[in-house]
Amino acid sequence: MARETVAHRDGHVYEFGPEMEPVYEADDGEAVTITTIDSLNGAIQRDDDLLEEIPEEVNAATGPIAVAGASPGDVLAVEIEAVRVAEDRGRVVTAPGFGLLRDDPDIEHPATRITEVEGDDHADGAGDRIDFEGIDVPIEPVIGTIGVATDGETISTLSPDDHGGNLDTTDVTAGTTVYFPVFQEGAMLAMGDAKAAMADGEMCGTGAEIAVEVDATLSVIDDPAVPLDRPLLDTGDAVKTVASAETLEEAVELANRDMLGLLAHHHGFSRTEAYLFSSLVGGLEISQVVDPQVTARNAVPGEYLSVPF
Repeated sequence: MARETVAHRDGHVYEFGPEMEPVYEADDGEAVTITTIDSLNGAIQRDDDLLEEIPEEVNAATGPIAVAGASPGDVLAVEIEAVRVAEDRGRVVTAPGFGLLRDDPDIEHPATRITEVEGDDHADGAGDRIDFEGIDVPIEPVIGTIGVATDGETISTLSPDDHGGNLDTTDVTAGTTVYFPVFQEGAMLAMGDAKAAMADGEMCGTGAEIAVEVDATLSVIDDPAVPLDRPLLDTGDAVKTVASAETLEEAVELANRDMLGLLAHHHGFSRTEAYLFSSLVGGLEISQVVDPQVTARNAVPGEYLSVPF
């Protein structure tokens, strides 16, 4: 059976909220292809195209996609099978008042570098690297913004929270399954803001922003054995809790608290034992430090933990 393609032109959002109208309804377990535009809506095509300010509409997320049978309290599993770059260039930029070193007088704000896609090693004919000032950087696509309808508040696609959103997490790529808590009927999945390459932290505020095609299978998990409050990742090698908050300290605390629940369930640990064990394996990782809230994750290798769904 051919995959249905849900394209940016079919519908996209700049906010996640409690009431979202789907552009497509997927069956439980359906495999779909989702196409996205770059986070800056195609406005940056040359080095002299500058981002003078962060636009009001940024990080267009294709969707929402309603998933049949998804109800509040369920978990939505998004198995990412492939992420393909879909244009011949990315763009990495700075903007005034944005980024980790936004007040550094020696760094230009705004600044742009176009990162041309090069090579043809991929089976689909797409390039396998981007060029930054003559340096080859491997293409390792990341979906920056991915989430579901919120529990109540309306939140910009520029910001992450418990629903997902602008997580800017390098693990959200091919081979990873992302689990989301379902807050509204249908879940209402949307995604965009992809990068051809991005470092943990996303220090300047962007990766190599680029349009992509995503192949994913969407499945509903009802009556989960462990309640899910925030996104959870299974990379195949590790299980990672993901949390966003106003400060990095608050984000890592939430991620660690969520991990304790998983460890206690998997091993039969007390909460104290889970806390002690969390200091022995895996560790804390930074996703991004530049958005309205920062995002961190707590990773535990798969040999010590599996997802409880």
